[in-house]
Amino acid sequence: MPLPGEASLISAALYAGATHRLGILGVIVAGVAGGTIGYSLGFLIGHWGGYRLIVRYGPYIRFDQAKAKLARYLFRRHGGKIIFFGRFVPILRAYGALLAGTSRMSWRPFLFFNAAGAIVFVVVLIGVVLVRRQERRLEAIAEDAFPGPLEGYPGGPPL
Repeated sequence: MPLPGEASLISAALYAGATHRLGILGVIVAGVAGGTIGYSLGFLIGHWGGYRLIVRYGPYIRFDQAKAKLARYLFRRHGGKIIFFGRFVPILRAYGALLAGTSRMSWRPFLFFNAAGAIVFVVVLIGVVLVRRQERRLEAIAEDAFPGPLEGYPGGPPL
């Protein structure tokens, strides 16, 4: 379901880094748990009612029987990859679990790839936030290691 999970996770990571009132490990665990549970709920909604909705209203959004068959085929054949890598693709991140449930993907592989994808997504996202947060400090260290302009940049020696 399209909820502001990334915004909440980034905010929590920034808050943890700025105030030290939240441990980053707690933010990671909460992010993984929230992502896994949220995606699982999307799967269950798709499994319990999504197919009936697609049959009834799918043609209005250009999701006809051929596309339903294609989705079912893709989730049966490549469902784990779709769920895992879908975490990094905005449209799939929002609707992948719902489509997996609607397409009758098996629960156990879904749950495994859902959790694995959530772990990698959360760790990567928090890693990017923490690196960006430390960027100025690291730039100062790099300036000490390489003082003055670099070759090829304005004011520096030619290439």
